[in-house]
Amino acid sequence: MTTTAIVIIIIAAIIVAAALTWYFLRQRRSRTLQSQFGPEYEHAIRQYGDAPKAEAALRARQRRMEKLHIRPLLPEERERFGQLWHDVQARFVDNPESSIHDADNLVSEAMRARGYPMADFERRAEDISVDHPQVVRNYRAAHAIAVRREKGEASTEDLRQALVYYRDLFDELLEAHTGVRR
Repeated sequence: MTTTAIVIIIIAAIIVAAALTWYFLRQRRSRTLQSQFGPEYEHAIRQYGDAPKAEAALRARQRRMEKLHIRPLLPEERERFGQLWHDVQARFVDNPESSIHDADNLVSEAMRARGYPMADFERRAEDISVDHPQVVRNYRAAHAIAVRREKGEASTEDLRQALVYYRDLFDELLEAHTGVRR
């Protein structure tokens, strides 16, 4: 075998090794994002059209959220929000439409108190997906029902489901079931 042939084989082996390393690192990064974002990972793929674009967007969300100071609520804030939520749920029986509006506002107020930026809805959903990926789908569904409510297109059962969805996110924001995720 000539020296040139040996050099070509070595270069080819290095290229194959680099390609395999790149492929496996990309697969691992994808699995990590899938694990971190749960159902939000699939939502991002549908939104952006393919996995590389979706993963870039999810990593951008993470970087954006790392720059923010999201803080846990103080015990007295948690107590106050808990009481306000109890009042919203109690009013549902007599006025479901109004209580959905109040639930949406209360979730927004809790997000603001924790330090989440309050841009447009989709940006809020993206931000919340970084720390609470399991409930962001419910947040989107609750918001969609609230929008339909404004148009007079939501049934009482839809409103009840929206309240349940808002409660799931609200509990996460108040850290009723989990510790601080950061």
